[in-house]
Amino acid sequence: MKAYLDILRLVWPLALGMVNNAVMQSVDRAYLARLSMECLEAVLPATALAWLFLGFFQSVVGYAGVFVAQYHGAGSRAACVKSYRVALAFAGAAGALMLPIAMWGGRLLGLTGASAGVVDLAEGYFRVAAFGGVFVFGHIAASSFFTGMGRTRIVFWVNLAGNLLNILLDPLFIFGELSCGEFSIPCLGLGMKGAAYATVISQAVQLAALAIAARRVTRTAGRDDADVPSAWNLAKRVLRFGLASGGYEVLNMLSFTIFVFVTGGVGGLELAVSNTCFTVNFLLFAPMIGFSVGAQTLVGQAMGRGDPAEAALAVRRTMILGLAFVATLATVVLLLHRPILSFYAPSDPAARSQFISLGFRLMTLMFTWLLLDSADMIYSGALKGAGDTRFVFWWMLVCSFAIWMPLVFMARQFFNTMPALWATMVAYVVVICAGSAIRWRRGRWKTHRLV
Repeated sequence: MKAYLDILRLVWPLALGMVNNAVMQSVDRAYLARLSMECLEAVLPATALAWLFLGFFQSVVGYAGVFVAQYHGAGSRAACVKSYRVALAFAGAAGALMLPIAMWGGRLLGLTGASAGVVDLAEGYFRVAAFGGVFVFGHIAASSFFTGMGRTRIVFWVNLAGNLLNILLDPLFIFGELSCGEFSIPCLGLGMKGAAYATVISQAVQLAALAIAARRVTRTAGRDDADVPSAWNLAKRVLRFGLASGGYEVLNMLSFTIFVFVTGGVGGLELAVSNTCFTVNFLLFAPMIGFSVGAQTLVGQAMGRGDPAEAALAVRRTMILGLAFVATLATVVLLLHRPILSFYAPSDPAARSQFISLGFRLMTLMFTWLLLDSADMIYSGALKGAGDTRFVFWWMLVCSFAIWMPLVFMARQFFNTMPALWATMVAYVVVICAGSAIRWRRGRWKTHRLV
């Protein structure tokens, strides 16, 4: 029991931090739904495209946290600090590379098949989010430093404060005025772009808070010793493993982005229902990202100590805790689907009834594949923590583009309904989870040495 409690102490701040992010995004979309149905249709493709680019750089920067975890397990505080500084350097470089993407990348949103008004809204949101990427990367560098050392609570509290700030800024930036009783405060009224500005400001504040906290830790790190590689050598090693990890995120987001683009041509109401269900799905799935990062950290620390048996045991326990958690949460949400969907549904009675009916069908499919998707996330996190990033990259490539995407286009060609398109994800997660599980159980990850 103590071993499970130790895992929970590490994981709960990560899991709740991801829930914080999901709640913040849900509030963003609820505000945008009040603004117009077009905003609700535009927010998912805009976010998906933004994270197609941001996710790659974020994963490369964040992979320095695996080196922090392994050096922490090996007992070298100086090497942990140097890994953090390498991550900060990568964050600055990635932020500069995002600038041309912010200027021209939004043109890809025209491929969604959505209306011109929806595309214009999505492009504005994408541009702001992409320009603010440097704050995302810096935040990831600092949070990975603390996570790698097992100090996840500070990451959670900073994340919570930042997301509360985001929620407070949303009405100020989105709407033309903020009313409170008989008083009204003039605001920026930036519409959908206002939600992106609020998120970027929140990320900048979180970065500042974590950077200040990290500075206090780095002052007590001590001097480098003979076992600590130079910054240049360490940077090359982070890139060697981190690029494959970043490629994994790109493939994951690219396949999902293509899926979102394809669903954009099914119909306006259907797309709004799908976007709503994905918002709910992220609320359910977000904690599992925390469990995945927790598995990655536990495996990294164990491998740094040279104890693969401990790593395997930690993953098994994390899997039990994670799947029990997500299964319970998903069951509750499915039982409460009507009030949840009603929160996002249009006011017209006929459209509202159709919205809730279709939403229930999609939620049923979502429940089906959520458990397997969660298991795959934990296995993938564990494999990345051990340095087996090439496998997760290539396996994602095969499953996404040799299996899922052909199924998506077949469903679009022969059925062109949202349930049929969502059903393709069930087949996809069955295969990818099975492959990740087999790879982990065969134990080839035990031969990798990062530090």
